[in-house]
Amino acid sequence: MKQKIRTLLEDQLPLVDFDSPFLFTELDSLGVTTILMTLSTEFGIELESTDATPKNLKSLDSIVEMVERKLAEK
Repeated sequence: MKQKIRTLLEDQLPLVDFDSPFLFTELDSLGVTTILMTLSTEFGIELESTDATPKNLKSLDSIVEMVERKLAEK
């Protein structure tokens, strides 16, 4: 799951360092929107602006946790 998400997001945002421990600080509003839209489409989950928190987008691991949580809620 983690590698699939990494590949998806790296294709959409090639200039973002997804290994950064401070991933959220590297993202602008377009980057955040791109992440939410890409994951929503790929996994068929509903991600909204309220999901765009520093906690959810802190690192690649926290993004994976958010996706897994949303999939479990489906």
